[in-house]
Amino acid sequence: MKVLVTGAAGFICGYLVPELLEAGHEVIGVDNFSKYGPVAKSYDSHACYRLVQGDAKDVRLLTQLAQECDQVVAGAAMIGGISYFHEFAYDLMAENERILAATFDAAIAAARQGHLDKITVLSSSMVFESAAVFPTPEGAQLTSPPPLSTYGFQKLASEYFAKGAWEQYQLPSTIVRPFNCVGIGERRALRDSAVMSGNVKLAMSHVVPDLVQKVLKGQDPLHILGDGSQVRHYTYGADLAHGIRICMEAEAARNEDFNISTEESTSVRRLAEVIWRKIKGPDQPLRLVHDKPYEYDVQRRVPDVSKAKRVLGFEAKTTLEEMLDEVIPWIRSELEAGRI
Repeated sequence: MKVLVTGAAGFICGYLVPELLEAGHEVIGVDNFSKYGPVAKSYDSHACYRLVQGDAKDVRLLTQLAQECDQVVAGAAMIGGISYFHEFAYDLMAENERILAATFDAAIAAARQGHLDKITVLSSSMVFESAAVFPTPEGAQLTSPPPLSTYGFQKLASEYFAKGAWEQYQLPSTIVRPFNCVGIGERRALRDSAVMSGNVKLAMSHVVPDLVQKVLKGQDPLHILGDGSQVRHYTYGADLAHGIRICMEAEAARNEDFNISTEESTSVRRLAEVIWRKIKGPDQPLRLVHDKPYEYDVQRRVPDVSKAKRVLGFEAKTTLEEMLDEVIPWIRSELEAGRI
C-alpha cells in the first residue's frame, strides 16, 4: 500500500511513518516544518519514503501526490498542549479547517481520478471534552454536549468532514482518536510562549514533558496544574502508531471510529509521583504546589477501548513506567544539548 501522510514530521506521525515503513508500505510525507522548524528523522533516507516539503493547505500539491496513493492520513494540524490551545483559540480552528478542507478536497479528487481508497483522520480525545459517561465509548461525541474549547470543537468538525465526504462523494474513512500520546521527539513549538510554572517554563504545555523537565531542573516543590486529581490515559507513541496502522489496514475499520488508547487510568498527582521517584529516588519526599488550572483542563478523559480490542484485536500494552524509562533519558539529553 502507498500512503500519503500529511504532517509527516509531527510528533505522532514521527511514530506512524516508521511503523508503516516497517510493515512494508510505501510512504509519501508532506510537511512544511512550521511547528518545530526543519527536523531530521531516522527514516528520511528509507528507500520507501519520500518527504515533500510543502503546505498541507496546497490542494493542487496534495491532489497530485494523493493520485499516486491508496490511502491518505490526515495528520497535519496546528496542535499543542493545554496552554497552546488557550493562546491560539482562533488560529487553531481557522488553520486546521483550512488544512482539513484541502486534504479532503485532494482525497476526493484522487478517489475520483485515481485509485485512492480511503482517508484516515487523526481526531482527538478532546471531542469527548463534555462527555459525562466513563469510560467514554465511540458514539458519545454524538450524544454529549459539544466541546467547549475551539480545539475540541474543531477536532469534532474533522469527524464531520469524514461524514460529509462519505455521504456526498462515497469516500470511505476511518476516524482514529489518540489519547495523550507520550514519547520522544517532541520539542517546543516555534510559536510557544514562555508560560512560567513556578521558576520553570512549561515544556510544550504537555504534562509529561512538563513535569519531567521541572524535576530534572530541580524544581522543589513541584508545580502542577490544579489539584492533581485530573485523570488521563497516557499512551505510548509506538502503541498509537500500531493502532493507527491496524485501522488503516483492516477492512472492518472502514467507515468506523476508534478510541486508540491504553486502558490504564493515571491521575496527574500519580504521574508526578512516578516521575519524581524515577528521577529523585524513593528517599526524597515529593512536595507539590497547585497552580490554577486552565479553563479547558478536562477533569476526566477515560476512553472505552473495548471496540478496538473487539473489532481490530488492538491493545496498547506499554506501561507508564516503561514509557518514562524512555522519555526521561531523552528529555535529559535534550536539556543538556540546549534543544528544549
